Amino acid sequence: MADTVIIYNPQSGGGSHADDVEDRADLSGYAVERSEHAGEAVTLTQEAIEAGYSTIVAGGGDGTVNEVVQGIDRADAFDDVTFGILPLGTGNNFAKQIGITDLETAFIALDDGVRRTIDIGMATDRPFVNSCVAGLTAESVSGTSGALKSRIGGLAYVLTTLRTVTDFEPLQLTIDNEMSDGDTPTWSGEALCVVVGNGRQFAADGTTQANMEDGLFEVAIVTDVPAIDLMSDAVLERLFGQDSPHIDRFQAASVDIRGHSSDPIRFSVDGETIEQRDLVLTVRPNRLRLVVGEGYDPSPMDT
Repeated sequence: MADTVIIYNPQSGGGSHADDVEDRADLSGYAVERSEHAGEAVTLTQEAIEAGYSTIVAGGGDGTVNEVVQGIDRADAFDDVTFGILPLGTGNNFAKQIGITDLETAFIALDDGVRRTIDIGMATDRPFVNSCVAGLTAESVSGTSGALKSRIGGLAYVLTTLRTVTDFEPLQLTIDNEMSDGDTPTWSGEALCVVVGNGRQFAADGTTQANMEDGLFEVAIVTDVPAIDLMSDAVLERLFGQDSPHIDRFQAASVDIRGHSSDPIRFSVDGETIEQRDLVLTVRPNRLRLVVGEGYDPSPMDT
């Protein structure tokens, strides 16, 4: 029996990769399971783990990645399996952050690549690998400038959203944080959105890439935004870069977000939308063993 199974969405990326995936999997001796419906990859992952597979590969976009990680969590198998990614979606956000840029580099990494163990986030009992955004479903935004993303990271998605949303109501929030030194500061006030990042593009200093193995979230609270609908990317970079007065940035091991209103807050957890009045986010350090590409740097902020 093969010890690796690929659980993939044959419709990802317009369905153009299905034959390539199955042919290449057959060449490497990997098993293949198709996830045809929303949520099916969660069940297929649990079944694959029960069947004894030791490497579980998510083939698809960020949604498929999220479902397979959920399946590993529900099977309580983080200590038992290695996680891999075939980037078949349109965004492939997380895959790019770990050096998996296309199908060929993904299979090379699966066959002979490096394994690392990274942190995951928990939104109460829901795992996530990339980010949780309160207030705006930022990950779903298309048309964000690549140059802007490279300069201010994941906040580029948020600002692209704010360019098009003119009637967004700020959130009244209290945010309790546990810092790496044991301090427990509280932030309270009005925020347009809160970005809690586990992924590489959410570095708290706004200029470098985040370390996904340090046991800390990168947190950015967007407190105030001037009229930005006509601003150029260069102006946005100056306003929302490292020393921006419009953003509070810090690192934390846990974040408790509570709304002051009786209305629920919209959270986007790795692109999946949930609504509730409060949410506790915690880091599980060094929890997910995964296959990374050559471009992955375990300590990017040190280089």
